Amino acid sequence: MSTATATSRSGAVLADLLPASRTRDIALVVGGAALTGIAAQIALPVPGSPVPVSGQTFAALLVGTALGAQRGLLSLLLYALAGMAGVPWFAEGASGWSMPSFGYILGMLLAATVVGALARRGADRSVLRTAGTMVVGSVIIYAIGVPYLALSTGMTLSQAIAAGLTPFLIGDALKAALAMGALPTAWKLIGRRG
Repeated sequence: MSTATATSRSGAVLADLLPASRTRDIALVVGGAALTGIAAQIALPVPGSPVPVSGQTFAALLVGTALGAQRGLLSLLLYALAGMAGVPWFAEGASGWSMPSFGYILGMLLAATVVGALARRGADRSVLRTAGTMVVGSVIIYAIGVPYLALSTGMTLSQAIAAGLTPFLIGDALKAALAMGALPTAWKLIGRRG
């Protein structure tokens, strides 16, 4: 199947624009994991919270959207497994699975899968649909991360929301705005709208 055929049919994601091969898919999965690990190092501590503001959630949603559900999941799974095995590429150079913010990483696995599936349906082709996709992905991350934070720290749910959700909403809005500009623009630049 030619690249032109793959991109003009419904159900393509940005990664499908590259010539199809197993090597491409492996490189995309590894590259997505590396991008997430690098973005996680852009981290700022939040006073009163064990969870820093970082670029890893933005990278995870971008990876899922650009690679599609399967490759996005595999990429974030590689990121999580490598970090659990000791690669210091979680936020603030952390690794392992016992940290209070690990629930957000688990949420990113599901979020990357869901936003990837939405992207296959064209959810990354316009500003409004991209905004909705990023909101869905963020909600999934918080739906897993905040309860995990509460359980792992002994916080009440309202304390976990105050420490692990509320301080991040403005940053998430900025990350969504970046995605709202980047993804539809990428599709426009290649001239392939779904």
